[in-house]
Amino acid sequence: MSESLPSNKSFEIHGSVWMTVDGENFGGRGRVELLRHIASCGSITRAAKAMSMSYKAAWDAIDAMNQLAGEPLVQRMVGGSGGGGTKLTPRGERLIHNFERIEREHRRFVEAISAQAEQLADDYLLFRKLDMKTSARNQFFGKVTRVVPGAVNDEIDIDIGSGHSIAAIVTHESTQSLDLKVGRSVFALIKASSIIVVADEAGSRFSARNRLSGQVARLQGGAVNTDVTIELPGGANVSAIITNESCAHLQLAVGSAATAIFKASSVIVGVTD
Repeated sequence: MSESLPSNKSFEIHGSVWMTVDGENFGGRGRVELLRHIASCGSITRAAKAMSMSYKAAWDAIDAMNQLAGEPLVQRMVGGSGGGGTKLTPRGERLIHNFERIEREHRRFVEAISAQAEQLADDYLLFRKLDMKTSARNQFFGKVTRVVPGAVNDEIDIDIGSGHSIAAIVTHESTQSLDLKVGRSVFALIKASSIIVVADEAGSRFSARNRLSGQVARLQGGAVNTDVTIELPGGANVSAIITNESCAHLQLAVGSAATAIFKASSVIVGVTD
């Protein structure tokens, strides 16, 4: 079952431009805004005030940009009828102009990506799943369809897609701490050693709640045990570890029908958030 964002939630992508020179931070919109204010105010003091920053912080930013640019972006004017002041050099003016062009292109790029935000959000959730590391061979993702509370343990039903479901028994405390409720996205883990493989269910009855039927897709024998992979309708796989003797007794072969059976108490339920 694919996991996606709730329909009532919006997903947007935002980004900002930041410049570096040989790996050192040159600045972004904030520093360019400082240069703009210097150009319009003709004063570092007034520019700093407009940016709600101290005069020293403004000068430190200007000095850092001058050093990284290799030439002055701001220069002081001494004397004259206006009593002096500060202005941008041609290099500083060109920097503002080019930054605005870069920002426009960056904004168009982000808007184009954001138009596909919901699909990207779904893929992001998938990447989170793929990044999850666990020793359990069997990992299923789905949504909770039913919660049956008990005095100590709760029964959780999970829809894993393609008509398959898994029942899990967890403590009531776990239900609360994981916020397990109908519609909640979860994952279910089952160790391969907890899986019982049945080749013919006809006339048989089992106390185990979970039964996933499919076809044997792979058999990998070892010195003592055989690794059995059962492919379920819809493409999901279940892995089981059984003895070589059991594999021979069940006459398992690639393509033969098989059912994976496991107890609800063998299922570990988790969430990704």
